Amino acid sequence: MAVQTEPTTNGDVVVVGKKGEIGITLEETKDESELQPGNENTEITIVEKPAYEIDGDGNIRQEALAPKSKEADIEELDVIIVGAGISGINMGYRTQTMLKNKSFTILERRGRIGGTWDLMKYPGIRSDSDLYTFGFAWRPWKYAQPIAKGELIQQYMIECAQETGLDSHIRFHHRLVSAAWRSREQRWTLTTEITAPNTAAITKTFRTQFLVLGTGYYDHDKPLATVIPGLESFKGIIAHPQFWPQDLNYANKNIAVIGSGATAVTLTPALAETAAHVTMVQRSPSYIVSLPNRGTAKPWWIRIWPIEWQRQIVRWRYLFMGFVYRRFLSKDSDTTKKFLARITQAQLPEHIPYDPHFKPKYAPWAQRMCLTPNGDFFKGLRDKKVSMCTGAIESVVEDGIVMQDGTKIDADIIVTATGLHMKYGGNCHFDIDGEEFRFGEKYLWRGIMVQDMPNAALVLGYTKASWTLGADATASLVVRMIKHLDRNGLDSATPRMAKKDVVRITSAPGVMGLTSTYILRALHRLPKTSDQKPWKARGNYLEDNWDAQYGSLTTGMQFTKSVT
Repeated sequence: MAVQTEPTTNGDVVVVGKKGEIGITLEETKDESELQPGNENTEITIVEKPAYEIDGDGNIRQEALAPKSKEADIEELDVIIVGAGISGINMGYRTQTMLKNKSFTILERRGRIGGTWDLMKYPGIRSDSDLYTFGFAWRPWKYAQPIAKGELIQQYMIECAQETGLDSHIRFHHRLVSAAWRSREQRWTLTTEITAPNTAAITKTFRTQFLVLGTGYYDHDKPLATVIPGLESFKGIIAHPQFWPQDLNYANKNIAVIGSGATAVTLTPALAETAAHVTMVQRSPSYIVSLPNRGTAKPWWIRIWPIEWQRQIVRWRYLFMGFVYRRFLSKDSDTTKKFLARITQAQLPEHIPYDPHFKPKYAPWAQRMCLTPNGDFFKGLRDKKVSMCTGAIESVVEDGIVMQDGTKIDADIIVTATGLHMKYGGNCHFDIDGEEFRFGEKYLWRGIMVQDMPNAALVLGYTKASWTLGADATASLVVRMIKHLDRNGLDSATPRMAKKDVVRITSAPGVMGLTSTYILRALHRLPKTSDQKPWKARGNYLEDNWDAQYGSLTTGMQFTKSVT
């Protein structure tokens, strides 16, 4: 039995259970730093757990009385994290060290730690943010190069998991098929499919109080559908970076890379090392910024400290410099655009004009800035191994691409680096009390929890800074919320939007805050954000980390307590 009461202006809540009227006030259940009297956004629901189920006519459901032979096969855990990528590993470490009394596991569909870095295997794959801030705060990046190849990043993640014993908590080859929340149980029931190589799939069920989705923001099974006229008529090889064929021999081939984002900027110089020629075909250009890929010399006052302290100092130095640099580049001003134009033109050869190939139509950081370590992209242009073609594609033909202005690009291989198919939660079916849950119909609470979705968190990082910074701020808030539930004898926390609240959708596109085509095409699948707290999107690590540690947990949140 659940009775939802209206919060009173002084913070007191009265609830009713089967045993009669029970008076519970926030004074009895509160943590004084979080449950503030006078908070009109605080709600507590009391749910009674019956020993049996009753239908709408008041009759006991016979199937509820039948023996539940499969109950013994359900594994119960306090916290389940989905995904052993950068988000899941970080969340696992924070759970292991800050929630020591909680049982937990990490479910990973693949056979290795790494997430994106285990899936993506296209030539040249690397980070597009510095590893001093992309690496874990609790195991700072120890290598000299701030921009690293995917293989080294994955090895770093494996080492971090092994050194902390976190690898023993990972269940590999466990694919999450469905997640069902039942209010009567105040638990998530997860159905997984164990798909170990060369064995038949096995179904295993878990039950947990708190679910954390470290699955990233794109579909690991399905690439973005590429709409390019005439592509089906091409007689050569078509490759998508997300599912790069490992046996593809592109030496001495003419390659056309369609796209202008970070993946295209990464792929193009890597392919040019052995290909005959690479042409980057783009509808419109992106901002491309060169970054020296070497560690700066440490001053004497840093070298006198222990090595772990040195790494932390370097990490914070990169964090601060990145914060200042992004603040400057985020300004939509002529000064910023002229600065970016000047540093780009300085690296272009004479035969490649700045306009139209490198003059974006959008403001800096409206789309993600593309990095090129040591200017390798521009080096390919100077060596005439890479060329640019900017404009609209008329059609793909048997042996290449014809542009609307009549330009013909000969190609043996076409690479469609046109973006990702965005999707939160992986390919899992979610339902709340029997009703399908759709992320695109809900708002995101403080960039972490989803409206009307109890005891669940999405681990989302940043797109305008290192992903891991946002992921760690998320982990801090999740840990704090779980401690809050325990401390106050509560079972669940559900973001709620009161009917009287008028919430405006933010002018910023989606959750990612960017205007890339693949993001705009997915807006109907993504949770909405607002310009109003607590439904406002995140993006500033210093502000978000403080908010995770000290911000209100009760605004826009409904809590549930079970009685029997």
